[in-house]
Formats: sequence, structure tokens, C-alpha cells
Amino acid sequence: MIRRVAITGATGFIGRHLTADLASRGVAVQAIQRPESRQTAPEGATVVRAALDEGALRPAFAGADAVVHLAGVVSSARARDFADVNVAGAQAVARAARAADVPVIHISSLAAAGPASPAAPRGEADAPRPLTPYGRSKLEGERALAAERGLRWTILRPGVVYGPGDRAMLPLFAFARRGVLPLVGLATAAYTFVYVDDLVRAIVAALEQPPRQDTLFVGHPQPVAARALLENIRSIVGGSAIVVPIPMILTRAAAAAGDLAGALTGRPMTINSSRYAELASEGFVCRVDRLREQLGIVAEVDLAEGLTRTAAWYKSRGWL
Repeated sequence: MIRRVAITGATGFIGRHLTADLASRGVAVQAIQRPESRQTAPEGATVVRAALDEGALRPAFAGADAVVHLAGVVSSARARDFADVNVAGAQAVARAARAADVPVIHISSLAAAGPASPAAPRGEADAPRPLTPYGRSKLEGERALAAERGLRWTILRPGVVYGPGDRAMLPLFAFARRGVLPLVGLATAAYTFVYVDDLVRAIVAALEQPPRQDTLFVGHPQPVAARALLENIRSIVGGSAIVVPIPMILTRAAAAAGDLAGALTGRPMTINSSRYAELASEGFVCRVDRLREQLGIVAEVDLAEGLTRTAAWYKSRGWL
């Protein structure tokens, strides 16, 4: 029985939802935060200050029944940041967890596997071919974790995670309110989405069962086409926003400008070469059979319901 869980990245979007769920079950949560972090601690957690290195994490993991590794860099103008956190950080967590003899639930990303279309969704056994520095770093992080001899682990690769607290969807709702929704990327592209509560259910199921020494995709079984995403948002907002396809040549130009701006400012831009590579792909769709077979989890919240809940949360917080 799980009584105490250490979570890296507990102050992030997914981490706060996971902490709330575990706390509601009576599980003690140790939120591992960097010493310099100014983020407010998630409600229901005990903060443990520790850098993302093996020496600091060993005592931080002491007394835990399991570790959930969520901390990572999603966007950066410097490739080195991905390696330092997503690869070296995963290795540090793996070594510290092995020393403490606790299993790890490692939250990776579908980006580690690479693109696939709805006609040929990616399976866990398929050879990975990540497109971006982020995707490659997540794959290398998985490999570093799996290579740690004696470590018990399960890797979860969610698709696009969204829900209350997520800022990534917010600009699309704002565009819809203004009456114009830009369709950036290939109109035929599709993606595997997962509402944050369904991802939390998968993580909790992985915590409650023996480590799998395996990798599982997490997502809703129904892929989401890019245009369908925008049309759902338009419907929820209740306006008559026009969906405007953006030519790929303009997106490529914006990506080049984003690369230059990122190099000059040190801050990642919304559109850059990595993002262009994703937008120019056929999409990111995966199979979720193994998730059902091994953990008994099937995503319950479809896109329309998930977006409706997300919009209601945005409005309640004055974000929209």
C-alpha cells in the first residue's frame, strides 16, 4: 500500500493535480523543490528542498514508498538545458531512487516516440524517432532511467495534456473570443490528447501496482484533428470565430524569426524550428491498448468535455 510519495515537479501543472488527488486519498506527498524555487507549494504537500542531483535526492527520497518524476524542461532556447534536466536529471532520480530502494514512475512524453498519423498510430514497440531536442532529451532520459541496474520503474508517455491550470490552451480560447482562430500546421494532422484527470488516474494506477519495467502511452483513444480542436473551442466560446489556415511558408518564416529572437534573448519563442518540425509532421497519435491491458485505465474525458471544464476554470480565475 502506498502511504508516502515523493514528487519532482510537484509545483507544475500536472504535479499540482497529482498532489491534490493523492492527498485526497490520505497519501503523504513530499514535493521536491529546487532550493531556489519561488513557486508556492501545492496544497496538501510537504516541501523538501533538493537540487536535481543524486546526492541531494537520496535523503529527499528517504521514507517514500515511490517516486513520481515529473520535473523537466519543455521549452528552451538552449539545447543544453534539455540535456541537463531531462537527461541528467532523470539519471540522478534513477540513481537516488535505486539507492533508496524505491520504485520510480517516470513521466515522459509522446514526443520521445515521434510523429505518427491516425492511420498508423505509434505503438510502444515501434522504434522511436523523436523530431526535436525536447523529444530526443525525453527519450535519452527514459534510456538513462531504464539502464539503472536494480531500479524498479514504469515509464508513462502521455500525449498532449490539458485541463484546468494549463496555460498552453489559453491563447486559443483568447483568439476565439477575438473572432479569429489561426490554423497553424497541416490541416490533416491529428494528435493524441489526454485530460489531466485521466493522466493522474494512470499515474495512481501505476503507483498502486508493481513496477512494470515497461513503457506505456497515455491518451484518449480518439485522436483529435487540428481543425476539430479549433472548432470545439469556437463552440465552447460561443462565437462565430473564423478558422484561418496559415500557409506553411509563413510558419517557416516565423520559425526562422523565432530562432533568431531566441538566440538574441535567450528565451524560447512560441514558433521556432522545433515547433515548425512538429507542425509540419503528420501529427502525434499513439495506441493506448497497453495502458488498458496493464493498468486497467481507459481515458474517460473526451475533448469536448475536457475543453468545457478547462474553459470554465479559466473563467473562474479571470483568465478568460
